[in-house]
Formats: sequence, structure tokens, C-alpha cells
Amino acid sequence: LVGAETLGATLVPSGSGQTERQIILIQDFKSTVIFSTPSYALTIAEKAMELGINLRESPLRIGVFGAEPWSEEMRREIEERLGIVAMESYGLTEMGGPGVAFSCSEKRGLHINEDHFIAEIIDPVTEEPLPLGEEGELVLTAIQRRAMPLIRYRVRDLTRLYREPCDCGRTSLKMDRVAARSDDMLIVNGVNLYPSQIESILLEIPEVSPQYVIIVSKRGYLDRLAIDVEARREFYDQGEEKLKEIEGKIQNRIKGIIGLSAHVRIVPYKVIERSEGKAKRVIDQRH
Repeated sequence: LVGAETLGATLVPSGSGQTERQIILIQDFKSTVIFSTPSYALTIAEKAMELGINLRESPLRIGVFGAEPWSEEMRREIEERLGIVAMESYGLTEMGGPGVAFSCSEKRGLHINEDHFIAEIIDPVTEEPLPLGEEGELVLTAIQRRAMPLIRYRVRDLTRLYREPCDCGRTSLKMDRVAARSDDMLIVNGVNLYPSQIESILLEIPEVSPQYVIIVSKRGYLDRLAIDVEARREFYDQGEEKLKEIEGKIQNRIKGIIGLSAHVRIVPYKVIERSEGKAKRVIDQRH
């Protein structure tokens, strides 16, 4: 926020929720930048479409998103629906909020602010340090905090660190987009599963929307994996046979890529509850 004010930007803190109000604020203030979670950006885009408002024609030109894992496919979806350039901000409350790392115009990884943070990668199981380029759990040390310094703080986010020249001109250490959280991992019939893996598969299927929920339950001694995903409105009315075809396509992709059998159900538009903050993607009924 201080950086935005230093640049001379007018800030409109609006909180979360009241999606229609957010759209009104965008229109009234002629906002050029939006800062939210990526899943909520899609919720705003959907609500605007319901209201007959084309946000692609609004002054919005940049989106800054973070606070939850998201895929490159979701970035493209947001850019297409809102007509903006989607950037990524990485931070956490314990480290003072946003500001640990930020993507640049090249959109290939995030530059870590090394004058404020020391970043490391460890093996999440053995806790041993890993070399640059290997994926593991991010560990951060805040070197300019006085009241509550954090030393080698385990973030639980899975990523990798690397140092290579960037066409934007920066030379700082970079991190990949967060692939998942180590504590988000599900073990389904002995197979490690991250929600982001399911999301990447779904966003490759043009007939379905980015709105989904993963449900894990028990059937006897085995785990049962089920996925509810919304069809895009233009596809849902094409009949049961078409929906079964889409469900089969998704099931085959999940089986081929992840190695798990999943029960996929296509549901109507707006059946899945929308998030006004971080999206709730998993319901684990085994416990």
C-alpha cells in the first residue's frame, strides 16, 4: 500500500464480499488495477457477466493476485475474462503481508526482495536444505523486522528457487509460482494428490469452468475420489449424452496423469459456492 501511494495511486480498500459492490466501485472510480485472490477475480467476472457488464471494456488493465495457489491456466482464464494483465504477488501475514516476491512483465517466476528476506528450500520430510533448482518447501527469514523477527520460518508452500538472468533486467533470486502447500496434500489410496493438479486438468477442458470441489470419502476400506465441476453455461444445456462425454474425458485425464480413478459429476452453473476470499476446494469426509 505504501508503494502504491508513493507512486501516486489512489487506493480504494473495499474488503472482501459484496461482489456487486466491488463491480460498482470499479466503474465509479474507473479503477485500473485490482488486487484480490485469483478465485475471487473469477467470481467478479462471473457476477459482471450476470449483470450485463463487460469488464473487458472497463479501465481495468492490471490484476495483482495472490494468497492461494493458482495455475498458469487460471492466469489465462482471468486475463481473457477481465481483459487485463494478471501479475502475481507473494507474501504471508507472518512476514508482514504482501511484498516477499512479485512477478515482473516477463511473468516467468517471481523476484524475491532479497534486501528484506532470505529464502531457502528444504525437503519437507527430512528438513534438509536443497540446492537451487530443486522443488521443496520454502523457508524464509525476515532480516529487517524489529518487533517480531522470524528466522528460518517454514512457510509450507512448495516451490523452487533459481537464479538466472531475467529479460526485465532484475538480477535477484527468483521463485517459481507456488505449486501447492505441503499441508494441502491429500493421500488417496496411497497416491499423493494436490488440488492444483486437478485444477490444471480441469482448466484444459474447454467445456467446464474453473469452479470445482474435490470430495474424498471412504467406501469400505478404500478412499473414494469425487469431483464436482461446473459446466460452462453454453455447454450444460447440450444434453445428458454430451455431459457424460465431458465427464469421461475428465476421468480419463485424471487417470492418465495422476493415476487415480475419480467419479466426476458435471453440475449446473452456480451450484458450487463462490468464494469471496480463498477458495475452498476440498471436502475430506474420511475423518
